[in-house]
Amino acid sequence: MTGPLLTSVLISAAAMTAIVAVRYLVTSGGFAWATKHVRPGLYATLDTQIRKEIFWSLASAAVYGIPAGIIAWGWQNRGWTLIYSDFSDYPLWYLPLSLFAFLFAHDTWFYWTHRWMHRPKLFRIAHAVHHASRPPTAWAAMSFHPIEALTGAIVIPALVFVIPIHVAMLGLVLAIMTLMGVTNHMGWEMFPRTLVHSRLGGWLITASHHQRHHEAYTCNYGLYFRFWDRICGTDKGISDAFAR
Repeated sequence: MTGPLLTSVLISAAAMTAIVAVRYLVTSGGFAWATKHVRPGLYATLDTQIRKEIFWSLASAAVYGIPAGIIAWGWQNRGWTLIYSDFSDYPLWYLPLSLFAFLFAHDTWFYWTHRWMHRPKLFRIAHAVHHASRPPTAWAAMSFHPIEALTGAIVIPALVFVIPIHVAMLGLVLAIMTLMGVTNHMGWEMFPRTLVHSRLGGWLITASHHQRHHEAYTCNYGLYFRFWDRICGTDKGISDAFAR
């Protein structure tokens, strides 16, 4: 790879790292601000923990941003990936199908790698960083050891080589991933009880469900859906505190 070409790739990786970091700070910061007003005092004694969550999350931004930046460069300059920008390339009905395919594939990868991270040795080496958030806060969404961050960073870049997706739908995937990553950790439920306790809510993961994972560790491993938890017998319902 020539000097100018390498420089171009490095700039793309650095730019994507900055985008991921800013996205984290804005989204987590926004929901932390909302928590301060909706649940005053919830994070009052967690300043030291929050500083650690921000440190690990900004480190994770580089782990996520570098491969994403390289793939973005390859898509724009070399035609890598199956990302498309012309709506006429595929039927319109394919747009929501590709969105669901990405979310389900990501959820499947996350469920099984998450369970893997709970093996004793890997937990001590890597996943313990995330579970040091007791209780989790809005700042904990990306608080991962680099080893764990890497398992999450490769999945979306890999999927764009396998599943065709419009760039707008890819942006929506990333928005949903960010939103659910933050809201599932913020320590209170933003979605209405009518949704959480509905038939649909029984298949979706929200803070009520993920909070139990941070309480009991050996259950509720999913990211978006409760499908794999239900199939594998690891769904233990919502947190008792949230149920009240």
